[in-house]
Amino acid sequence: MSITQQYLLDAYRARSLGEPVPPAPGTHDRRVAPQRRGDRRFRAVLAGRPVRHRFGAALDRWRRRPT
Repeated sequence: MSITQQYLLDAYRARSLGEPVPPAPGTHDRRVAPQRRGDRRFRAVLAGRPVRHRFGAALDRWRRRPT
């Protein structure tokens, strides 16, 4: 069963029971991404690793590459 089919089934069930309809898939994706990034940084600190940003690290490697 796909995520869309599951959502439609849950929405139908909620409507028939008079409950609020669940949010559509992908509705809160923009809010979840920064939270996941913060969680990843927090876990790196707890593990004693340096907190590096992937994009910044890639830029540093690009700047330091020999020409």
